[in-house]
Amino acid sequence: MAGGLSVFLVEDEALIRMMIADMVEELGHHVVAEADNVRDACAFAMTAQYDFAILDINLMGLYVDPVADLIERRGKPFLFATGYGPELLPSLLRRRPILRKPIALDELKAMIESLFPEAAARAPL
Repeated sequence: MAGGLSVFLVEDEALIRMMIADMVEELGHHVVAEADNVRDACAFAMTAQYDFAILDINLMGLYVDPVADLIERRGKPFLFATGYGPELLPSLLRRRPILRKPIALDELKAMIESLFPEAAARAPL
């Protein structure tokens, strides 16, 4: 973890995906895989090497829950970044952390630190 955490980012809006990736980098972490649709996201969810994932709930009209299920099977932590509320998630996924869009850098930082308390001690000032 010395070089920061590796992140799998799933977001269908290119500008929002770039903004989140920039925030991840600013916090000292790095995006190792990106997807903008459920099919590609499912493939990366099972094959990419990442510490945690950030998932948009709605990808081009399809819900991301198949991707979340695959990530959960791998035992990887993930959070949702969405303008939607938790009521749209399957009940088993409602316990996952949710960042509301638009995402603020300090909120993303706090969420990552809650998932990885040891990352807070290593984070850049």
